[in-house]
Amino acid sequence: MRSSMRSSSFFSSLLLPCIALSSPIAEAEPAAVAAAASVPSATPSHVEWAPTRTKRGLGDDLKAAGSDVSSVLGSLGSNIPSFVASGVPNFFQDFPGVNAVKSSLGIADEQLRAVPTQVLNIPGYANWTDAGWNLRLHGNVYKQPKVPQSKLDDLANVFLIGTSVEELPPDQAAQARNLTASIFVVQQDDERVSFHLEPAPEAGSSGESGGGGAVTPKGGSQNITFPYPTTDQGDFDAFVTLKNVSDGDTGLKAGNATSNIQRLNVYANGTDSGNATAYLVPSEGFTVISDIDDILRITKIYQPKEGLLNSFARPFVKWKNMPDIYANWSRSIPDFHFHYLTTTPEQVTRNYMQFIYQTYPGGSFDTRPLNFSDVSATLAIRKFLLTKILDTFPRRKFILVADTSNSDVMSDYPQLAIDRPDQVLCILLRNTSATDPGDRFPYNTKGFKGLDQKKYMFFRVPDDLANLDIVNGQCYNQSVKQNVTFGLQGLPFGINLGSGAASSSVFILSSASLITVLAIVVNLIF
Repeated sequence: MRSSMRSSSFFSSLLLPCIALSSPIAEAEPAAVAAAASVPSATPSHVEWAPTRTKRGLGDDLKAAGSDVSSVLGSLGSNIPSFVASGVPNFFQDFPGVNAVKSSLGIADEQLRAVPTQVLNIPGYANWTDAGWNLRLHGNVYKQPKVPQSKLDDLANVFLIGTSVEELPPDQAAQARNLTASIFVVQQDDERVSFHLEPAPEAGSSGESGGGGAVTPKGGSQNITFPYPTTDQGDFDAFVTLKNVSDGDTGLKAGNATSNIQRLNVYANGTDSGNATAYLVPSEGFTVISDIDDILRITKIYQPKEGLLNSFARPFVKWKNMPDIYANWSRSIPDFHFHYLTTTPEQVTRNYMQFIYQTYPGGSFDTRPLNFSDVSATLAIRKFLLTKILDTFPRRKFILVADTSNSDVMSDYPQLAIDRPDQVLCILLRNTSATDPGDRFPYNTKGFKGLDQKKYMFFRVPDDLANLDIVNGQCYNQSVKQNVTFGLQGLPFGINLGSGAASSSVFILSSASLITVLAIVVNLIF
């Protein structure tokens, strides 16, 4: 990728004031602890057509994030790319809409009518109410036109940075073509979707014979017709009441008669692309809500060229021994519910679901629906999805797992712990800037000020999580120093801002000096 050229006058116009030395505050980054079936389908989406190469230009995207960094840089007339704020590269922001797909592929309506309809069926969760089990069915209905390889290569090259499909190894070229094909689809509105449900023998790869903290029910087979037609973007999302509930051995266990999570396979009728596993989750217990990028797999979202290749062409790679940590939780914590959340758009999440299914315990899933398409919506979607599941299970305890590279995580997660102290049990964040030299962007820990230390921890490697007693609310290994300054951290030269504990060689900066440091950050990144 070619970096945007910046005028030297931008930096020469900045005065370089001396860094004001004042009271010392805490050290750089938070340290970590040293403690001891069918694959769900992800479906294509449409967003306004503009699949541009990832750019690092000037603008004001990050203002939507509301961070101190954006406000200072905004005053300089500068900008940070939206992917830094949202954790979603902007090559995953602007995808073609229905009309653009038809135009790009030269497909007439008559030709499209002959293309089979497919369904993205995202693994859902069900809660127990007075009406019985209510299963959330959500996904997308679309058609995927057949595209000649030469045309696919041309389209895929639009998304690649500093390389082309022709230059990739054969397996990576094939994956890039497949992902491109999943982007150039046509969503189907006003469609009626129906499903067949039956007991699921396994789901996920947790080292257990059952594959996750769930059981196979004795019964529960049934057919369901979704009560509403798909939206104009092909989406469907609603809770549907299940039948075949029994206190005996012939059906689903009632939610008030068992603490077990029950698994059902959900097959979309009329297609072999819409298969998923649903999880019937009791009202009480423990749920981990886990981000995926740079916490469960190596993405490097903060390095656009690497992030794109790792998402678009290369096979997904687990992050260190994180699967062992999740497998241990699945085995050692009774009836532990895993919920995976990614703000990546629907049409590029099929690989995410396949990766989770093969590598981690089975669990329900959330992706970014199609009506969340622009940068500001992307920054809001994580909290929207979190609020939805927390509202669905008001008596369950939640463990939130993510990383420091997303500004919405750094603000929303501690606020959720403050607003919902009886629900949010733990916040566990990988400190990416402390563990990956490629992440040179600061993060803000001010939201954690006043939060009980035992409720959160910044960690560096998966083994830091190994001996935590999260069930009893011990989310912090006391042998590990956190060094949280409750302000901007990870600035150049080990500089951090905030009101954290003293005892380090880091110093408070004047406003002018802060501008200088941030200008250096911009220069380093861009």
